[in-house]
Amino acid sequence: VQLQASGGGLVQAGGSLRLSCATSGIIFSRNRMAWFRQAPGTQRGLVASITTLDRPNYQDSVKGRFTISMDSAKNTVYLQMNSLKPEDTAVYYCNTMPPQYNWGQGTQVTVSS
Repeated sequence: VQLQASGGGLVQAGGSLRLSCATSGIIFSRNRMAWFRQAPGTQRGLVASITTLDRPNYQDSVKGRFTISMDSAKNTVYLQMNSLKPEDTAVYYCNTMPPQYNWGQGTQVTVSS
């Protein structure tokens, strides 16, 4: 199984980024897929999750700003992030929920004020 997150970068507050997570070896219909993030000095935490059957779930701090989606044909999970805030600065990772696989390097998102 491989999980490769990409799409991070440096953006000003109020800006947008779209993260992608290319996967291999994961059957989306059998798993909840999720995005997590870890800011310096904090534990990694859940941001959003999705399955093929039900509505996505979001951490309260990102509701209305972030949108998680998946493309089963491309084996890819996305995270559209709008109205970014400095407190969204973190390394973002994807995995199943609960996490089953190695985290990989993640993708750095930095939001400047």
